[in-house]
Amino acid sequence: MTAATHSPLFPQVPAVPDSADAVLEGLDPEQREVATALRGPVCVLAGAGTGKTRAITHRIAYGVRSGILQPASVLAVTFTNRAAGEMRGRLRQLGAQGVQARTFHSAALRQLQYFWPKAVGGSLPRLVDRKIQLVADAAAGLGTRLDRGELRDVTGEIEWCKVTQTIPADYPYAAAKAGREAPRDPTEIAHLYAAYEDLKRDRSVIDFEDVLLLTVAVLQDRQDIAEQVRAQYQHFVVDEYQDVSPLQQRLLDLWLGDREDLCVVGDASQTIYSFTGATPDHLLDFRARHPGATVVKLVRDYRSTPQVVRLANGLLAQAHGRAADHRLELVSQRPSGPEPGYTEYTDEPAEAEGAARRIRELIDAGVPAAEIAVLFRTNSQSETYEQALADAGVPYQLRGAERFFDRPEVRKAGLALRGAARFGGNDSRLDDVVDLPSQVRAVLSGEGGWTIQPPAGSGAVRERWESLTALVNLAQDLAAARPGATLADFVAELDERAAAQHAPTVQGVTLASLHAAKGLEWDAVFLVGVAEGMLPITYARTDEQIEEERRLLYVGVTRARERLHVSWSLSRSPGGRHNRRPSRFLDGLRPGTTPTVGRSAGSVGGVERGIRGVDATAVPRRAQRTPARCRVCGRTLTDAGEMKLMRCEDCPSDMDEGLYERLREWRAVQAANSGQPDFCVFTDRTLMAIAENRPDSPAELSRIPGVLSRKLRSYGAEVLAICAGQELDGEIAVD
Repeated sequence: MTAATHSPLFPQVPAVPDSADAVLEGLDPEQREVATALRGPVCVLAGAGTGKTRAITHRIAYGVRSGILQPASVLAVTFTNRAAGEMRGRLRQLGAQGVQARTFHSAALRQLQYFWPKAVGGSLPRLVDRKIQLVADAAAGLGTRLDRGELRDVTGEIEWCKVTQTIPADYPYAAAKAGREAPRDPTEIAHLYAAYEDLKRDRSVIDFEDVLLLTVAVLQDRQDIAEQVRAQYQHFVVDEYQDVSPLQQRLLDLWLGDREDLCVVGDASQTIYSFTGATPDHLLDFRARHPGATVVKLVRDYRSTPQVVRLANGLLAQAHGRAADHRLELVSQRPSGPEPGYTEYTDEPAEAEGAARRIRELIDAGVPAAEIAVLFRTNSQSETYEQALADAGVPYQLRGAERFFDRPEVRKAGLALRGAARFGGNDSRLDDVVDLPSQVRAVLSGEGGWTIQPPAGSGAVRERWESLTALVNLAQDLAAARPGATLADFVAELDERAAAQHAPTVQGVTLASLHAAKGLEWDAVFLVGVAEGMLPITYARTDEQIEEERRLLYVGVTRARERLHVSWSLSRSPGGRHNRRPSRFLDGLRPGTTPTVGRSAGSVGGVERGIRGVDATAVPRRAQRTPARCRVCGRTLTDAGEMKLMRCEDCPSDMDEGLYERLREWRAVQAANSGQPDFCVFTDRTLMAIAENRPDSPAELSRIPGVLSRKLRSYGAEVLAICAGQELDGEIAVD
């Protein structure tokens, strides 16, 4: 068996296993199945706290140590630099050096930088770290004023468009189809998106989504480069597979080619990023795409007590939808603990004060502040809790705000420490201090104004102090782990952590949104604001959006190891009307409420063997996507608009102009009859594609991108009649 462990900043490094078989020691039966399933497609369905990272790192290490896998031929991809860094560290400890563990973007950027001179020529355009300023400049160029919140939201919409391969002209329809709550008029966002893309081209820069798009384009257009990449990487592991976007899946397919040496790991019940374009469909459809796949289910929960696990299972037992149909029933492997607590408060300040008071009691009882978290639905809720914790004398840190090493005070401290490491002999502040922690405290006290005692109150001053204190604590931990470490060693440690975005742990209570808490865990978790209108959030209206809110609460619950406290308030401010009620997700789970009709139990742990040794044509399987090529010049198409027309933008068009105008007139009538914008009937691109192809049958019409089955039923007969030159009698009926 394996137990959940909490690693200090500089843990004692265990001895490297002395053999391949020794790598398997300590794994439970299902984890061992993962580790030894080294051939063919493998799908690991891993519930929260079930040791998925342990299973897949031991799988890679066992394959390398047994000689079945060559380290340089393995590419493991995940979604954060920290997760990739943790994976590399674990592989080193298991004796599997040389394996590439990267994020999708990091792996793609590395390939793009290497192959760009060969594929395109010249240097790769400059990569912008943050696109928000470019979006602001694009808006200014259009004369559009965006406040800070709108700027952030519009930037998010542009990112969603790019990972779902939606062009500006198609945004209004795509957003409506996906049920997105557009921050501005959809047509206005489409114009902003187009202006943003034009501005990037004018400035010769690319963004992070372009890294994936351009890598896809190179691999599709240059078969020789694709083959070179496939010769390098022959075995792939993808973590958090439920968060893969259509664009990332497209890149993964190109990396794989026609091979199936792929291991994916995920949990559909932890899909909480659909607003960014992530979808669990790739995980849930894995068996259909790969009939020979081995499926291993990890359900032994080593993180949480039976009481916490019971609440988590209860939340999913009331879920609906496709992800819920594949839920996993967790089984706690830990000793019994306290029951989750539920508290109702009159207003939000009272709720924050109540949480701060309980946290103060836990700290006084010996629970480290760093092992406590307050989790909420939106970042705007944090201010009330910052003030309440500060008033209670409780240190805290904000997670999901500005990245630690990007903070001004941390950058300034880094420069001061680097200067002291280089010229410390001439610094009078260091004359009487010899050990590393004292040196760091002396430098930060002089340059950064750090003090031993925290400042009163909350806000920016307190955050600044917490950042510098984290550096002081890091120096203490480094000195304890490496006696004799120098200031130069400490600066090197900071540089390495900054490169990997591996921030030191601030010795305070963590304040974080539920989204930012994904992948983390604490001894004690306070889930606050669990009320209707916040969980589920007000703008979650569709069944799919409601279910994602339920999964978000599930993620929050499963962050707790031992203690879990759930609270809500009846009004926003003191004296306000008590018009709130606890979240519907708690019905039947908290004391005094009536249980709802639950679903059948979820999947239990185990292994499902794939179909081996059979004719692949006998098994239903999703067709692999083939590259779209221009029907005029034959070049591979990557732009969504060009793919819709099936030709390059610059290639000559054989469109029937008269037919196109008749289709536009017909569309205007349709839009007027249905009371919706023209593009909701068909976009201009789709009408152009129809006018160029001139289909004469429903089958030909259905092959044109943008003509979905619903539109084929509603408009197909009329469109075909127009294409055939027939006059339409009367107005078109709308489905």
